[in-house]
Amino acid sequence: MLAGLSLALLTAAAATPCDGLRNIALHQTTIVSAEVVPAGPFAQSGGRGGAPQGAPAPAPEPIPQHCRVKLVLKPTSDSNINSELWLPTDNWNGKFLVVGNGGFAGSIQGYGDMQIALRLGYATAATDTGHSAADGPNGMFALGHPEKIVDFAYRAVHETTVQSKQLIKTFYDRAPDYSYFKGCSTGGRQAAMAAQRYPEDYDGIIAGALANRHIQMHTAGSARRINLARHPDQAIPEAKAKMVNAAVMNKCDVLKEGFLNNPRQCSFDFSSLLCKGADGDNCLTKPQLQAVEAFYGGLKNSKGELIFSGQALGNPLPALQSTTDFTVSDTVRIWGFQNASYDWRTFDLDRDMPIINSKVGFVDAVDPDLRAFKARGGKLLLYAGWGDTSITPENTVLYYENLLAEMGKDQGDFVRLFMVPGMGHCRGGAGPYSFDTIGTLERWREQGTVPDQIMGRNPQSGLGRPLCPYPQFAQYKGTGDLKDAANWACTAR
Repeated sequence: MLAGLSLALLTAAAATPCDGLRNIALHQTTIVSAEVVPAGPFAQSGGRGGAPQGAPAPAPEPIPQHCRVKLVLKPTSDSNINSELWLPTDNWNGKFLVVGNGGFAGSIQGYGDMQIALRLGYATAATDTGHSAADGPNGMFALGHPEKIVDFAYRAVHETTVQSKQLIKTFYDRAPDYSYFKGCSTGGRQAAMAAQRYPEDYDGIIAGALANRHIQMHTAGSARRINLARHPDQAIPEAKAKMVNAAVMNKCDVLKEGFLNNPRQCSFDFSSLLCKGADGDNCLTKPQLQAVEAFYGGLKNSKGELIFSGQALGNPLPALQSTTDFTVSDTVRIWGFQNASYDWRTFDLDRDMPIINSKVGFVDAVDPDLRAFKARGGKLLLYAGWGDTSITPENTVLYYENLLAEMGKDQGDFVRLFMVPGMGHCRGGAGPYSFDTIGTLERWREQGTVPDQIMGRNPQSGLGRPLCPYPQFAQYKGTGDLKDAANWACTAR
């Protein structure tokens, strides 16, 4: 008893106080500030935001007292990576969680997840990936700054993780027992990248709605707009888009939930909508049929090679407008060609996709070989919403299937994919979009409890449903309330 007490006192005495962290020398890193933040609501510069105009803002949930450390990392002369690390001053759970970004990043976007992590007792960190609004909107930060693309691609998250671990060890006088990453969208790409490139960084990774094919995805988006500009006969008026969507849902939404529980259970022959006589709102012309089939089947080059996956059935086809008044994605014109005045009329998918990939293809996290991550005991929890209209859920399924093709079919001991019916991009929608990824990952990595299902619910409608490891899906038992999770069971059929 006395020996244990003495050890505890020695540990406390050896730990570095918060303000003392400012004096710690870290490689290519400046500690801008380190200060104790008392328990209370999180205060972010620029106001709370987010509440509808005229509506009272909900009272923010308090977060525990912590040491808030702000860092600037400069691994190259052109790098300027801003990061934050929050260290709970009491009741640290001995773990570390890094949270990811969205879109082109450009700011620390993970404050919400960091607050959740802090309440759970985690030390937690996030980064702006090396650029800010001052460097230009969207992907403009990369014009003349190739090293900033590398920072965005992988270096910022990795360096933030490495330096944060050193500060954690200094502050608590011991390294974290477990280190995790949680991200969705761009954060999902960052998550997949970490498992591929830096398998030693994390013991477990949560990766949602993968934007892991950033270069291919953005190039495909530009190619679609360019194709419509060149072929205005492929435009889809709103009335025809509604007709297509109604036809799909009438066939596939057999339970009339307003979303598809498993889009891959249904198939639809879009050629059945081809006009047999005069053109009208209730049929598709041949060029329009071609556009619809590409929307759901994916964009391909002239060799039939997939550039980016198509949308899942049940996700609505939007009206497709033909216009010549648009700007090509920054990923193409700035990252690929370093040309702010890029003329879309010069674009050729067959010629330019390989050129763009040769220059910035390293941004994409597509390597399916995760043997090194698996060998360390790493766990990868993938998820995506079947109702995601921002990044097609088929892209996350594709990565998972490629991983199994590379490493073998039986990989459920270290990687599992959970597809969420009716969920939109990372969250929201009519489906069971609220579920505990952190607790699931903890039990899997720390206790060996393999997730055979995750319970999901919709806070607004009260709908509950088990989320099943793909290719399993939740099947209705045939009786009872559709919203009651007890009336559903995971099946592989």
